[in-house]
Amino acid sequence: MDGPPVELRVEEVDEGKRLDVYVGGQLALSRSAAQRLIGEGRTLVGGERTKAGRRVRAGDVVTVTAPEPEPLDVAPEDLPLDILYEDQDIIVVNKPRGLVVHPAAGNWTGTLVNALLAHCRDLSGIGGKIRPGIVHRLDKDTSGVIVAAKNDAAHLALARDLKERAVEKTYLAIVHGVPREDKGTIDAPIGRHPTHRKKMAVLPEGQGRPAVTHYEVVERLPGYALLSVHPITGRTHQIRVHLAHIGHPVVGDPVYGRRKAPGGIAGQALHAVSLSLHHPRTGERMCFAAPLPEDMERLLTRLR
Repeated sequence: MDGPPVELRVEEVDEGKRLDVYVGGQLALSRSAAQRLIGEGRTLVGGERTKAGRRVRAGDVVTVTAPEPEPLDVAPEDLPLDILYEDQDIIVVNKPRGLVVHPAAGNWTGTLVNALLAHCRDLSGIGGKIRPGIVHRLDKDTSGVIVAAKNDAAHLALARDLKERAVEKTYLAIVHGVPREDKGTIDAPIGRHPTHRKKMAVLPEGQGRPAVTHYEVVERLPGYALLSVHPITGRTHQIRVHLAHIGHPVVGDPVYGRRKAPGGIAGQALHAVSLSLHHPRTGERMCFAAPLPEDMERLLTRLR
């Protein structure tokens, strides 16, 4: 049985995008998954079927209906999971640093998705055969709270809330240097780096996608600071790029950070400490939290 349809209204910033690119970006789907939904007639523009290559216009109403779940290609693996909450619709876990969220080139096994399939075996299928249940992601070397959907209706509801910024995420980051102000906002567009295509970067006005990050100093340390970070948008590597942009890169960040970093941590000192969302079935507001990993606690002790 199909789930309830999700309605998307195209904003000016997305004007001119291909329909498959737009739908994939809005619902955290791969491009192939978005194309499948369009080809099956489950994605309508103004109530009518169309092609994946159609260019959307500001004001267009795009309706997406979830299909029946498909058999998945990813093999379940009995890996340890730190489960914070679970019911028939969602599962919330505390992801350790170093764990890849879903299979991809170079990491076809040993991912969070493999572990989730072994545990519950009923993740949503709308994300495609290698990304079942995944609504949002954390970088491999970012730890903390992440939610996965156990059915397609839950997946679409969570994706809609993410788009409408009804899901609140808070991170703790240990950064180089100490910001002058106790709090601040970084409002700078992010897009693909012009020369290093595997990196993201802050781009000139009018390029990239809008990106906004709030931060607050939790603790000032000699040469370093502990920040509470609240991203309003969800661009790739957003926190890492924005903090590096203002001269306070995350400690241990191998891409956007400094070569010299204090020891005691393998990977970047960035942790998704809390996640607040509306339950996709009941609408109840729920908040989940995960304590700092031990290596970040040790690093803070050393810096103090």
